[in-house]
Amino acid sequence: MGTVREGGKARHLAVLCLAVVLSLSVWFAGTAAVPDLLAEGLVTSGRAGWLTMAVQLGFVVGTLVSAVLSLADRRDPRLLFLACGLLASAATLAQTLVAPSGVAALLLRFVAGAAMAGVYPVGMKLAASWAEGDLGLLIGLLVGAVTLGSALPHLAPTLLGGIGWQAAYLGAGVLAAAGGVAILAFRPGPLLGARPPFRPSQALEAWRNKGLRLANLGYLGHMWELYAMWAWIGLFLAGVLGGAPGQAGPWVFAVLGAGAVGCVLAGVLADRWDRAAVASLCMLASGACAVLIGPAAALGPLVVLAIALLWGFTVVADSAQFSACIVSLSPPDYVGTMLTVQTSLGFLLTAVTIGVVPMAVGWLGWDWAFAVLAPGPFLGAWAMWRLRPLLPRAG
Repeated sequence: MGTVREGGKARHLAVLCLAVVLSLSVWFAGTAAVPDLLAEGLVTSGRAGWLTMAVQLGFVVGTLVSAVLSLADRRDPRLLFLACGLLASAATLAQTLVAPSGVAALLLRFVAGAAMAGVYPVGMKLAASWAEGDLGLLIGLLVGAVTLGSALPHLAPTLLGGIGWQAAYLGAGVLAAAGGVAILAFRPGPLLGARPPFRPSQALEAWRNKGLRLANLGYLGHMWELYAMWAWIGLFLAGVLGGAPGQAGPWVFAVLGAGAVGCVLAGVLADRWDRAAVASLCMLASGACAVLIGPAAALGPLVVLAIALLWGFTVVADSAQFSACIVSLSPPDYVGTMLTVQTSLGFLLTAVTIGVVPMAVGWLGWDWAFAVLAPGPFLGAWAMWRLRPLLPRAG
């Protein structure tokens, strides 16, 4: 498989980002369907959480299997991306044919999550093949595409009105298939190479090495908050704004979509200034939003929406920098293992916190439910600030 020179960088990165946006629409299709499912009495709030948790667990398993088998290194990564995009599409479309919260529905969500292990990490590998002193920006672009793709299903109930809860699954399934096909127009950059293999025996280095330990603590604090916020902000906004189920969809899309802008801006700033400081400041801001957004409902929808948009912007803006820190701190033959350990632990944690929020709603109400997410980013901000002296300075 040949590579192309610098002249095609912008065009091919645009193709890659488009493919990721379309493919990642399957991730939160279940979450986007929840308001209609609850309104029709087809799912409980506890069971609704499992529609997202199953995706997270599938992604963890898929990532580990891909890492152990070195699939992205042994196969053309574009073909792996295509196959996984089509598999995720099929699993998501099939969701409309089964009971919306039964065992089959959860298995299909698990399969969609496992398939994303051939899209999200592979997309980062392909983006990094073009990196020349701008790794933070390129991974930021990729994570921004993931964020925008995760927001897309929330538009489906509005655009496909009258279909009901199936709209989110149908829209996401079609988009994922288009995303898989779109990757065939991408060509990797000159730095594409095999990533170091996954070696379980090296996994403890993620804790023994101080720099890696702090980077992973920062990442885990970030992940404690991120996916739980993405999973439940739609239901919260639907309650604040009122109206028919799914009517809040465009606002949820805007809140999540703001994170795509945040990823790019934070990536530029991190490459030029201080990677760890950028991540730390983003987490302090997002943690503050987690505390404030519930009580803000008493001040009216406009205040809530303003905080939600700021939260959406900051909650994911730092995401790319954790991977960049791991790459810069790991010995070359440890990079693959360290990235796998970081990703697997982070997404495993999200399966816990996605379930914690509905329990917190039962205990505390929506006024303070999101506040249980704040300790994560606050701990992460502390870890990243401690990491600053150990990182190479931006040039």
